[in-house]
Amino acid sequence: MIALLDYGSGNLRSVAKAVEKMGGDVKITQRPEEAMQANYMILPGVGAFADCRRNLEAANLLEPVEHHIRAGKPFLGICVGMQLLYTTSHEFGCHPGLNHIPGQVIPFATTMVDPADDKRHLKVPHMGWNKVRQQQPHPLWQGIPDESHFYFVHSFHCQPEENSTVAAISEYGIPFVAAACKDNIFATQFHPEKSQRLGLKLLENFLSWQP
Repeated sequence: MIALLDYGSGNLRSVAKAVEKMGGDVKITQRPEEAMQANYMILPGVGAFADCRRNLEAANLLEPVEHHIRAGKPFLGICVGMQLLYTTSHEFGCHPGLNHIPGQVIPFATTMVDPADDKRHLKVPHMGWNKVRQQQPHPLWQGIPDESHFYFVHSFHCQPEENSTVAAISEYGIPFVAAACKDNIFATQFHPEKSQRLGLKLLENFLSWQP
């Protein structure tokens, strides 16, 4: 069973439909005891980091997340679900993350400049399709060409302490982490469920991943 965690902060229906389309037996769940039994787990996230962390804790879903990761089972974080895996976030203050990936979450600058045209300013939040450059081989990249485009919506980005946790980078004024990996964790700043064929391929790869 694939547990898609429902803690009031995720794009659940579109993620569930995408996973189902790729043949996954997905269960949207708010129940900690049900999440504990999952073979695969997906942590989505939309909104502010602190609210997502607070909601996850209020729903008693922190322990199932920790249990799942400690057990070495495949885990996928999406958007803020990726950011929560880092040590701290500086979104509206300083807030603790889950500290599975050393590093911090920081804002894009208020004014971003397009490196291809220094007279063109880039809007924050970053919204739209961006090229993703794979930084290391990973089973979730199988069948996905390097420099493929994926869909992003975010104002903050992750700054890791260890380059070994960077699975892919993208660029929006500056280079930033587009995907992260560590042991049985894979996480994306982009939304695979909104990224059409290649996003679905990444989810399909996740469903067959055996870390």
